[in-house]
Order: sequence, then C-alpha cells, then structure tokens
Amino acid sequence: MLDIKVIRANPEMVKENMRKKFQDERVPLVDEVIALDKELREIQTEGDQLRSKRNTTSKEIGKLMGAGKRDEAEVIKDEVRNIGERLTQLEADLVEKQARYKEIMFTIPNIMDDSVPIGKDDTENVVIETHGDISAKDFEVPYHADIMTNLGGLDLESARKTSGSGFYYLLGDVARIHSAVISYAREFMIAKGFTYVIPPYMIREEVVSGVMSFEEMDNMMYKIEGEDLYLIGTSEHSTIGRYMDSITDKDQLPQTLTSFSPCFRKEVGAHGIEERGVYRVHQFEKQEMVVLCDPKDSKEWFDKLYKYSVELFLSLDIPVQVIECCSGDLADLKVKSVDVEAWSPRQGKYFEVCSASNLGEAQARRLKIRVAGEEGNYYPHTLNNTVVAPPRMLIAFFENNVNADGSVNIPEALRPFMGGQTIINPK
Repeated sequence: MLDIKVIRANPEMVKENMRKKFQDERVPLVDEVIALDKELREIQTEGDQLRSKRNTTSKEIGKLMGAGKRDEAEVIKDEVRNIGERLTQLEADLVEKQARYKEIMFTIPNIMDDSVPIGKDDTENVVIETHGDISAKDFEVPYHADIMTNLGGLDLESARKTSGSGFYYLLGDVARIHSAVISYAREFMIAKGFTYVIPPYMIREEVVSGVMSFEEMDNMMYKIEGEDLYLIGTSEHSTIGRYMDSITDKDQLPQTLTSFSPCFRKEVGAHGIEERGVYRVHQFEKQEMVVLCDPKDSKEWFDKLYKYSVELFLSLDIPVQVIECCSGDLADLKVKSVDVEAWSPRQGKYFEVCSASNLGEAQARRLKIRVAGEEGNYYPHTLNNTVVAPPRMLIAFFENNVNADGSVNIPEALRPFMGGQTIINPK
C-alpha cells in the first residue's frame, strides 16, 4: 500500500506506474482515491468542529436551566439534537467512504523499481544470470514421477483416493530425500546468520490482506469454514505477521529469519502435462527466507537472498538461471522480483523453483510494522525468497541426479542427512 501523501503529491507518477504494468483500467482509481481522501478529511474536520460545538453548547443548557430560562434552554437542546443527527449522517458517510478508500488503496500497485524491465507478461521476463553445467545426458531422462515411482517413493493413485488430485504419498528413500533437502536448507540458512522459525500454519484475514493482494488471496488461500482463519500458502505470511502492530528499535535491524512450514494452495486453473506429477500440488513443505531491514539496505538484501538460492541449488548439482520479472508479471505489492529457475534435462528448459521479492514498505504499512528511529518512527522494507520448496525442487533434483539405470546419486551436501548414503537404487 502506498503512502497517500505520495499519491497526492505525484498522481501522474502513480498513473504511469500502472500503465507500465499494463493496468490502464485502474488509472481512474488514482483520481477517485485523491477525491475520497479530500472528502474524508473534510468529514473529519466537520465532525471535530460539531463535536466541539456540541460540548460547548451542552454546557450552556445547564446554565440556562439553572437561571430559569427554560425556553432558551429548549432552543439550544434542539440545536444539540440537530448536531447529533448531523454527526450520525457524517459517521455513516465516513464508514462508507473509508471502506471504498481502503479498497482502492489496497488495489493501487506498489511503485516498481526503475530497473524492472517493461513487459506485458512472463514471456517478456529477462534472463540475467545462468549458473552450472547443462550438458545433455547420454540417455533419455524419464518423467520425474516415473523416476520417483521406480525408486519405490511415489504413490499418486492412493493419494487421489484419500484426498483427490494434487496430493501425493512420498515413501522410503524419496521421502528421506525430501526431509534431507529441508534439513539441509535449514542448516544452510542458519549458517548464513538467519534465525530458524516455525510459525503458525493458520492466520487471520487481517494478516492475509496485509501480505498479499485480494486477487492472490482468492486464487491461493484455503479458508477455514466458520472461523476467521486461513491455511497459509507460504510461511512468509505468518512470519511477517509476527511483527504486526509492533515497533522495532532501529538497532535491531535487520531481522533475518528462515521459516519452515507446510503450505496449502488452491492452484486455481488448468495446467499442462509437464505440470502433472508433483509439480503443481495443493500441499507441500517449504523453507523460506524473510528479511525486515532499513530501506537503505533493501537492495543489498534483495541481491543476497536470490544469490543464496543459486548457491544452494548448485551445491545439489542442479544448474539454474535467474530471470527478472517484467512489469506485467510483477505482483502488485512488489517493488522488484526475480525467479530462480532450475534446469530440467527431460524438458530441455528451466522452470521456477524460487522467487525472491522486495516489497518495499507495502506489507509493513498494511500491517503497521514500524521502526523506532532517531527522528521518529518509519516503515521497514520486507523481503522474502524461497530457500527450497519440495516436492517441486525434487523434480529438478531427481532429473539432474538420475543415472541411466534409474538409480539416483546423492550429492555430498545431502549425505549427512541420509545416513552417509551415496546413491538410491530402483526397487
């Protein structure tokens, strides 16, 4: 959410930012919210004046009654009554206009960083880095679900019976690899100085609306029927929510956290053949990076976060590329975002496994997260990035580490979490 002062002072900048995101239909909202802001301030001013007048006038009634001037007192009572009726009208108008004001303010997108490339959708994202060897294997790499099944580690059919499509059972060494990856990612981030966090797996709507757009909420979140609770789609949401309505001393920044949780997502829409298996599922586990920092350190932390992902994937013998999200592919709360994509030998292309985002002060402003500085309170910047999110990253893991006979090599980094095992053989 932008500061209304920024919108008042620079309406054309805000409109141009919308146009660069190809949201021309939203441009009129800028003028509407400026007009609403003016009306709300006028209502507040009139209300304050009327309440002050009512208090003063009410005192006069007692004096007049005490002096036996009943007729004059009745006239003033009518005046006080009229003031009360007007205040009731103003308060109703205030509630209605505040609701529309909040709706628009939560809809106007964040101001993008100047470095964000302009493009309509993800087809115009820009590759900025590539890492690792993607030389072709001398055999045809099987479909990831077949690799995992041949290892005795994946059962989709039983999951369809118990839970429906988009769920899975992981078994044996495949399940152990899943847990090993999470454990390795946790220790990897702790070694970078991050504090390990296990957050709540359900959050209230106030937190959900503070960390994401309404459209994302509808497309992603599962609501608990009859309660003000949602299952989290990522641990970032509840981890950031921990700071809601708080003031942190400046010398306590940055706050660097690595959070683990199961994640639950609707994954609305139809998807292609390559997204079957365990690519796009309703339940998964994820290790996340979350940072609250001083605005001046925001860019430096953004670069650090996505480079940690690159380092981790390379340590698992998985080549990656980094792409910058263009304006049309950038979520409304984000200032800047890059995706880390892993190489798929089977498909001969990269696919997304991590997404690093700088949200500026948008989340902090919505959730009232503040920092106590020498010259007063201000909003920190919030950033997040995926460390690993199996089972999707397991697709890249198994495809890049599979051998011609169906066995899978275990990279050295994971062996301590697999009892020293170096290879998984087909069952």
